[in-house]
Amino acid sequence: MSAHATAAVTATPSEAVAAAAAQPLPVLGRDVSVPLVTGGEVVYAALDYAASAPALQRVWDDVAAYAPYYGSVHRGAGYLSQLSTDLFENSRADVAEFLGCRADDQVIFTRSTTDSLNLLAAALPRGTRVFVFETEHHASLLPWERRAASASSDVTVSYLDAPRTPAQAVETLEKALADREPYGPALVCVTGASNVTGEVWPVRELAAAAHAHGARIVLDAAQLAPHHPVDVAASDVDWVAFSGHKLYAPFGSGVLAGRRDWLLAAEPYLAGGGASRRVERRADGGVDVEWHETEARHEAGSPNVIGVYAIAAACKALTEAGFDALVEREQRLLARVREGLAAIPEVKVLSLFGDDAPRVGVLSFVVEGWNSSHFAAALSAEYGIGVRDGLFCAHPLVRTLLGAESDEVGECGAPEAAPGERSLNAIRVSFGAGTPDEHIDRFVAAVRELVASGAKWSYRTEGGRCVPVSAA
Repeated sequence: MSAHATAAVTATPSEAVAAAAAQPLPVLGRDVSVPLVTGGEVVYAALDYAASAPALQRVWDDVAAYAPYYGSVHRGAGYLSQLSTDLFENSRADVAEFLGCRADDQVIFTRSTTDSLNLLAAALPRGTRVFVFETEHHASLLPWERRAASASSDVTVSYLDAPRTPAQAVETLEKALADREPYGPALVCVTGASNVTGEVWPVRELAAAAHAHGARIVLDAAQLAPHHPVDVAASDVDWVAFSGHKLYAPFGSGVLAGRRDWLLAAEPYLAGGGASRRVERRADGGVDVEWHETEARHEAGSPNVIGVYAIAAACKALTEAGFDALVEREQRLLARVREGLAAIPEVKVLSLFGDDAPRVGVLSFVVEGWNSSHFAAALSAEYGIGVRDGLFCAHPLVRTLLGAESDEVGECGAPEAAPGERSLNAIRVSFGAGTPDEHIDRFVAAVRELVASGAKWSYRTEGGRCVPVSAA
């Protein structure tokens, strides 16, 4: 890309980015006011980062600066198409640098973490045995089962029980890998940080265990990458997957990065333009296809250049802010949340590894005497605080943490119990680089007040959600 073109589509980093240690990074929606059922309005406290983080202002500005130059990628000879193609491929290099990829790793752009892991599942060699802990998000729990269930597949899946310490996780994996029969290709799938508890998993130790037993490992970094540096080479994982919408770039793109051999040997994830290098009709009426041997092999269709550039912009913004400063500030906020909740006897924080386990800014809890959906609804309607309730698309893990029977009813985001009744769900609060201190303090104060005094409004279940009753 020319110097002129580069200048045209690159926004200048704001001074706020450099001050990340003291202040939250600017995000969209930081000044949005929402109505309260009790009257008046309040600035919305977005504390559901684990579902989708708000867009960094820097990302929005970079995308807005590029938008007038938008063109087709890998498709045209015109200036805007050439510029967009350069931008797309430069973004690939930026993401590889952000992830600490090895020189020969591929960076494939997808729609999300879910899409990335389904792509890898489709690329598994025949005979692969997959090992996955029951504690995974459904995005990293279910793709392997679907591949194994296909009629022509001889892939098998082994689900490992929830460990109660990081050391137990490594021991469980080592035993499962050592006992596997027959000895063939194997893949371990593990989260970097839990989307339920926020606890950080021993990724490097699990990678070492996998490789010692001839297995490969894929890291679900959807919850880790927005909060902590991810280094593919240093952690020695074979692949890493994450989503833009959790990395402050909610424009519909994701990443699968890592070793190229399994990906190159597999049939393209999608069949279509972009993945094909040459297509010819055969004499018998069919077609012969020669597929690309680059990342394009698994990127059929017109690429989402806006989403890809947004991810690259977020990677740059977080790097320039300094991850050490971001982590330090987030840990300070996390300590305030944990200390505040610990002072409320009715609140039980969910954990696999215990209070001393390192966490990112994600924490789930239940409140004695409360339906979690009712509690979350009251936080929103009466305090303008947005959290998440449900099973967080990690049903086996939440069931384990709540001590539920496997056949007990519970749905992700659609509680079946009325306000005040027991429901198999929990409340999750999550935050990150854009969260102001005031939002954390307001959340803790609201939890304390709700537990002590109860809700000020009446609520009912409607369409599977707990909602405030409309005033007469």
